[in-house]
Amino acid sequence: MTAALHTSGRPTWLQVLAGIILTLFIFCASVVFTLNFRPLYYMDIGLLDIAGTSGYTEDVIRDNYDALIDYNSIFFDGELSFPDLPMSESGRIHFEEVKDLFAIFQYGAAIFGILAVFLLIWLWRIRKKTGSRNYFFLKLSAILTVALPVVFGLAIAVNWEGFFVAFHRLMFNNDYWIFTAATDPFITILPDAFFMHCALMILAIILAACGIMTLLYRRLGKK
Repeated sequence: MTAALHTSGRPTWLQVLAGIILTLFIFCASVVFTLNFRPLYYMDIGLLDIAGTSGYTEDVIRDNYDALIDYNSIFFDGELSFPDLPMSESGRIHFEEVKDLFAIFQYGAAIFGILAVFLLIWLWRIRKKTGSRNYFFLKLSAILTVALPVVFGLAIAVNWEGFFVAFHRLMFNNDYWIFTAATDPFITILPDAFFMHCALMILAIILAACGIMTLLYRRLGKK
């Protein structure tokens, strides 16, 4: 098993697995970070004039958005309740489905993160014992992570609205994600442009991780 990670020949199945684990961690962590990065939404309140288009004050908008983000955490135990806004039954079901979806990413980030930490410790010990310079898993992960931003970035650039609709149809097996302001006024404080900014932030984080891994692969391989 140890030899599978530090041989100087062709990549082994264990190195490939290591690259996949690191990639999955980056994907999950980028989504979780963006979900919890509230300053992005706070900035968009002014940038997208959400107060003006929705008719709610900035304080009301923040409080209700914070309630949704708190609810989406795996550490939150309870039902979603907006401080100031009513919610339909179909809206409640949709937000439950969204919470379940985000839970996958949160658990994924934790699981793959732990595996990645153990792997790095393992590789560091192997490096000390053998002087190995085989870091193929970094190269593989960099290649895999750059593929997603390229594909989805092009889709977003060509037709954001089409991408947004296709994503929801793929992720949800109902049309509860189609809100009306009369029954679910919360939708008035969540403009499509905000979701696009979230998508771009996720892709930017993934690209940054790709760049870091590429640099690490090149520098560590020379030592």
